[in-house]
Amino acid sequence: MFTGIIEATGKIDSIVSNGSNKTFWISSPLSAEFKIDQSVSHDGVCLTVEEIKEGGHRVTAIDETLKKSNAGLWATGGEVNIERCMQMNGRLDGHIVQGHVDTTAICTNVQTLEGSWEYRFTFDKQFAALIIEKGSISLNGTSLTIFNITENAFSVAIIPYTYEHTSIKHIKKGSVVNLEFDMVGKYVTRMLQLQNATYQR
Repeated sequence: MFTGIIEATGKIDSIVSNGSNKTFWISSPLSAEFKIDQSVSHDGVCLTVEEIKEGGHRVTAIDETLKKSNAGLWATGGEVNIERCMQMNGRLDGHIVQGHVDTTAICTNVQTLEGSWEYRFTFDKQFAALIIEKGSISLNGTSLTIFNITENAFSVAIIPYTYEHTSIKHIKKGSVVNLEFDMVGKYVTRMLQLQNATYQR
C-alpha cells in the first residue's frame, strides 16, 4: 500500500527480456535501503525487489503488468518515480494507492503557467465513472488532484516541487502514463453495478 507521495526517482540502467517478462536494473538513492522481497512502487507499478547491488536494485514485470501499464515502454536511461510502501504509524499525506495500475492515459497538452504547469490527459471512457472533479488519482505513482474532467479526459496542475522532484517533468504531448483510480471510488462503482444487475433480473 502506498500514498502517492514520491520519495525519489530512479534511473533505468538495463532491461532484459525473459520470455514475456522484462527485468529492470534501476539505480536510485533509496536502492541501498531496500530489502529483498520488498514491494516498491515504480511509476505507480508495485514491483518486488529481487536483488540489490551497488546502488541499484532489480525488479521484474510480468506480461500482465506490461500490458496494463507503460512499463513495456520503459527504456534504458529513462526515469521512474520511486516510493516505498506506507508506514501505518505516520500521516497519510496523499491518498491510498495500491500500486495496481488500472489503465494508461495519453498526454494531449502541456501548458506552462506562471510558476506551475498544467497537463491534460485522455483515457478509455469505460473508466469515466471512476473520476470526479477535484478527486484524487495516481499518475505514474504520484497522488494528484484532477479537474476539468470530461467523459474521457482530465487535467492536473503541477507545482514546482512536484515538477522538480518527480519524473513528471519528462512527460510531453503523446507520452503514455500509468493511472490508478481511487480505491474507494472503485468499490462504490462496483457495488452500484452489482445492485443494478440485481434490479434488472
